[in-house]
Amino acid sequence: MKIATALVAAATMVAFLPTTAGAQGWQSMNQRKANIERRIDMGVRNGSLTRREASNLRTRFANLQRLEWRYSRNGLNWTERRDLDRRYNALSNSVRVQRHDRQDRRWR
Repeated sequence: MKIATALVAAATMVAFLPTTAGAQGWQSMNQRKANIERRIDMGVRNGSLTRREASNLRTRFANLQRLEWRYSRNGLNWTERRDLDRRYNALSNSVRVQRHDRQDRRWR
């Protein structure tokens, strides 16, 4: 009986997760930028990013911010927003990959 109750409770929680995640899943550009910066800094501090990796990621990040500035001079249209979203996703993915690629600053 306890297992059935636990399963029902878990199913109920899972049913409500997508709506909660959907409401909170979107981040503003400023939040995304701050999150990416924080992840790069944390990788440098804990040694999961080498100096070269961090430098390359920061360069890509700065280039992306310049592109965003150029786009926003005349207001962002939906194509530009989609392009920036795709590029921020790619950069975020690169940060994740670089932090977990087992190239550790401590061993260099």
